[in-house]
Amino acid sequence: MTAEFLTVEAAAHLLQLHPKTVLRFIREGRLRATKVGKQYRVMRSDLNTFAGSNSPNDVREARATSIVDIADVDPALLQRLSAILLGAAKGKEPSGAPISVDIAHDPEGRSVKVILIASPADAAMLLKLVSACLEA
Repeated sequence: MTAEFLTVEAAAHLLQLHPKTVLRFIREGRLRATKVGKQYRVMRSDLNTFAGSNSPNDVREARATSIVDIADVDPALLQRLSAILLGAAKGKEPSGAPISVDIAHDPEGRSVKVILIASPADAAMLLKLVSACLEA
């Protein structure tokens, strides 16, 4: 079983606290964390212990996989889709869960497949971004 590491922001989101509060808990030694460069990472198990829920059944995770097939894609739309979706995936993860975005382009068929793997809330947000790109 692999350990899941969370950013301070993701831990704060799960605890429904401000990130500065979580940093204070880490610095006071109340919450165990590992410093990676200039940032801290908190193991999910340590966060559960801190929150008082050690049971793995207390936290349920769901992942959604979506495939969007887009026909008649010009280079401008491909660039816009790539920039927005990859930027959203590399930016802040709203739910704290990892986001995977893959874009497969068929230049001869002028089509694109967008493959999204994320929490249901994050997948919905990414699908709204795809829809917004298609409307523009």
